[in-house]
Amino acid sequence: MILPSLDLENSLWSEGAEWVAGMDEVGRGPLAGPVVIGILAMRKGDVVVEGVRDSKATSQKQREKLHEAIKSSHIFHAIGEASNDEIDSMGLAEAINVAMRRAVTNLTILMGKSPDVLLIDGKNMRDIEGVRCIKMDRGDSLHYTISAASIIAKVYRDGLMVEYGGEFPEYGFEKHMGYGTKVHLNAIKQFGVTRIHRKSFAPVSKYLL
Repeated sequence: MILPSLDLENSLWSEGAEWVAGMDEVGRGPLAGPVVIGILAMRKGDVVVEGVRDSKATSQKQREKLHEAIKSSHIFHAIGEASNDEIDSMGLAEAINVAMRRAVTNLTILMGKSPDVLLIDGKNMRDIEGVRCIKMDRGDSLHYTISAASIIAKVYRDGLMVEYGGEFPEYGFEKHMGYGTKVHLNAIKQFGVTRIHRKSFAPVSKYLL
């Protein structure tokens, strides 16, 4: 397995950037719950957590272990999210942009300043005003800061869905995390649509008629 590197971050530090941040999104496709953005900032010489990689390439146990190590090693990391209601009202693309801006704001509050450069997973993602942005596809598998941010976002969102699993035990949110599995779809058919479902998403929308 090829692990993400700090090659891009190192080149940016050598150009004079002090703080380089990586950003990644989790929860684009589920039928329920929020979309979540993770963000993490590093300076040259900061500790690197061994084994960090794209959250999609890790098991739950691996993610949770890496998450704890990342939180212990990197002081400046944050979350931004947009709720299912916001996704329904403004559309997914705009909700993701709102969550991105919230993540940057939350990180800036922690740091006392904005990061100098922001690495964003996804060429089609929008820039964040006031911050130099570099966007690329597969960033979460190539660049350390984005990979670490993806783990932060994934563990945070999964934790939320586990809590919703306790609130709505018939739906199994703690198992499928809101994705459109057969179990989830059958639960919607049997028990209806909850307050955390994305009502603008098919097939949820057809059960509102």
